[in-house]
Amino acid sequence: MALHQAKICMGCWEHMHLPVPLRGVASVPFRAFGIRPSRMNPNTCTICEMMFTKVMKARHVTIDATVLFADLRGYTNLSQSRSAEAISSLLDTFYDECASAIWEHDGIINKTMGDGVLAMFNFPISHADHPVRALQAARQIQGRWREIGHTLSETAERDVGVGIGIDCGQLSFGEFGHSHTDITAIGTVVNTAARAQGAALSGQILLTEALYERSRSELPDSQARDYQLKGFETTTRLYAA
Repeated sequence: MALHQAKICMGCWEHMHLPVPLRGVASVPFRAFGIRPSRMNPNTCTICEMMFTKVMKARHVTIDATVLFADLRGYTNLSQSRSAEAISSLLDTFYDECASAIWEHDGIINKTMGDGVLAMFNFPISHADHPVRALQAARQIQGRWREIGHTLSETAERDVGVGIGIDCGQLSFGEFGHSHTDITAIGTVVNTAARAQGAALSGQILLTEALYERSRSELPDSQARDYQLKGFETTTRLYAA
């Protein structure tokens, strides 16, 4: 699926009914004021990214969303045996492949953290089927990375795969902090998705029960087991996608 290049910011249009041009001649005056496609998703703009409080009239909002964590396995070992240039190239490729899949399903890349990516679906671009979109993006990441990772693993003589965890539900998204303001998502959904990613094997996607229930049609043969996730007192049932 090719990434649809929207002519106006889909986030500003959805939340303010404001047609902010992203591309073409009409976008030139806006770019003079620093308004351009966002790094979180090129179909949204920097107003969505940098002016959250003004757009939403609040520092943070509670929303129903899906959170996806993807982590590059084998990165730490590789960073000790490869040049800085080689590691930078590896991360560039990983980020690009993740971004492409996430953006094609209208998600945003909220953060990149070393060898990990945090993505969110259903804000600022809303879709009722956001859990399914996140699952499809995760499968796309794994599919695209399989060939790349296989070649890298042979060269590096160690596994270079991706582990992914996904959860959905109510979370808080917005501006947090005062001396250093950060636009991000917080809540149990975020923590659970991160821990599910940590439990995933290389090449695996692990989903929470909430995600499974909302994307069951995409998972006819999914197998579940209970995991003791770090920081959780009780076991958590996760499904392999």
